[in-house]
Amino acid sequence: MLEVKQIQNGIVIDHIKSGNGLKIFNKLELNKTNSPVVLLMNVESKLLGKKDIIKIENTFDVDLNLLGLIDENISINFIKDGKVIDKKKVVVPEEVTGLVTCKNPRCITNSDDYLKPTFNLMSRENLEYKCSFCDEITKYKI
Repeated sequence: MLEVKQIQNGIVIDHIKSGNGLKIFNKLELNKTNSPVVLLMNVESKLLGKKDIIKIENTFDVDLNLLGLIDENISINFIKDGKVIDKKKVVVPEEVTGLVTCKNPRCITNSDDYLKPTFNLMSRENLEYKCSFCDEITKYKI
């Protein structure tokens, strides 16, 4: 039996669709943190059948928009002194800045490092966003 110790302070990213845990681990660059991190994959779940879980000790900072783009079923538990002090459910964001790159090669945002385009959600099912600069529709890729 695998046993993972409870964290005292930090966050637990739960209800991750099985297989998305590693994608989240990489997108959040958790390999660069000095804090302990646990990635559990293919854990049994009554709701999802199988799920992934990420536990991060000593941090409360996580990009909810990024998590919503990867998997809208995720819930985040904020832990302090071994107890859950807050719980949030992520959603697909209506607007994102800095997480999507415009697919239009002539868009100013692809040649100017100072511009961070804002993208507005056009299709929740396909994760398609419209660039605020050139109106190009771009699909978010995990």
